[in-house]
Amino acid sequence: MDKQHAQQQWQQAVIDYAKAINHYVAQGRTQGWDNLEEPVAPATEHLLPAWQAALQAINQPFVDEQQRRAFRSDWPPAHLPLVPLLEQHGQGIASVLMLDDGSLLARIGMPHEKGQVVRIDGRTVTPVIGVEHFGRCPQRRYFALANAEGIRVTDGWGGPQVARMAWPHGLEGLPRGYPFEPFDLPPTPSALIPFPDGQRVLLVSSEGIFVLTGERAIRLLPQQQTILDDLAEGIDPDDIALGLSMEHGAVSPDGRLLAIGEQGVRHLVLDDQLQVVAEVGPVGEYPHFALFNQRGDHLILNACHFYNGNTLGVRTADLPGLDTDYYSEDPRTPLVEDGARIYAGVARAGVARAGEYIVGDAHGYLRAFGEDGQEHWQHYLGSTLCAMDISADGKTLVAASYAGFISLIALDSGRPAWQIGTGEHGELRRWLFWKGLDKPLAW
Repeated sequence: MDKQHAQQQWQQAVIDYAKAINHYVAQGRTQGWDNLEEPVAPATEHLLPAWQAALQAINQPFVDEQQRRAFRSDWPPAHLPLVPLLEQHGQGIASVLMLDDGSLLARIGMPHEKGQVVRIDGRTVTPVIGVEHFGRCPQRRYFALANAEGIRVTDGWGGPQVARMAWPHGLEGLPRGYPFEPFDLPPTPSALIPFPDGQRVLLVSSEGIFVLTGERAIRLLPQQQTILDDLAEGIDPDDIALGLSMEHGAVSPDGRLLAIGEQGVRHLVLDDQLQVVAEVGPVGEYPHFALFNQRGDHLILNACHFYNGNTLGVRTADLPGLDTDYYSEDPRTPLVEDGARIYAGVARAGVARAGEYIVGDAHGYLRAFGEDGQEHWQHYLGSTLCAMDISADGKTLVAASYAGFISLIALDSGRPAWQIGTGEHGELRRWLFWKGLDKPLAW
């Protein structure tokens, strides 16, 4: 098959399938889903060699911007045609941030993998030496930069250091006099979130959730009382599980509240003195995710079961003393999203629909909804979405997936014909950070 014929087949297949899926969803929403048959994806695997060759060619340094725009129109981005390649090439992207100059910061590889931190500026990808994990405070000012030696906090990206923290040794918050063992290695961060003052960092890891200061590490999970209860029941210290699963955490914009959790406990909210002010029963089997809005007066808490989940919302004014059980129907914790197992999310402000949450789920969808639980839109990228960020003005979103994609999206800019979704959003660029490639490729 010649290149032009392959390109034309790809373009038609991707656009036709997107139109069919969007029509199917529109029918389901207006008429109900009974008796609707989901469209079948067209056969495209035979086109992959031509697509790969064309993508490699368009990423050569001598190609101009006009040619790149034409390529994106000729070979519109899609996820399903690439599924046959993902087992060999796909990889998760643990973290992604959008810096104020428009460049991106990403950790290629999941937290437990060796990985690499890179900066993406336009079409240039540069390794960031000496940083293995990173995070940013909710006010976008302070950055936490970590390596084997410890964690330093800088005032701005590339700015002066304002604090330095050591890794926990592992015995913090454990009852004394029992044969608990310290960590052999520093804990692997699932998240690093500096407080808005730059003097403390929330460390989320499967080895425990801690608040770090320049002087010490304070264990938040697992809670010491839980460990004492296990010991009182006669459980051998060697049999007490100190590790966490589905660990997660969030810091409010003013730094006065923390929301933390893992699969075995209710959602916990702590004040700035690290005292528990609320225990919130999830609307799902396993607590999985937490996020404050940008005003800091509302919080969403997600719990999952298999690849689905449910999300409740709660006003922070209602948190003091709140104590609810699993699947509670307390009016203070209404369901605001039904269906998504959330891995990443952002809160959006500065738009007509102020108070919008945008989350990424296990099925490859970005889903946006309001604090009142009203659905706003959905946007399909494919694969599980594992990291997200949004620009300060709320106009540009970046999302990363377990397929090794980083997608840069202009919100409310209009939906191209090849995009699956109900929102009017246009992707600006899609990066492929794939195993086996000599370099990342821009689509």
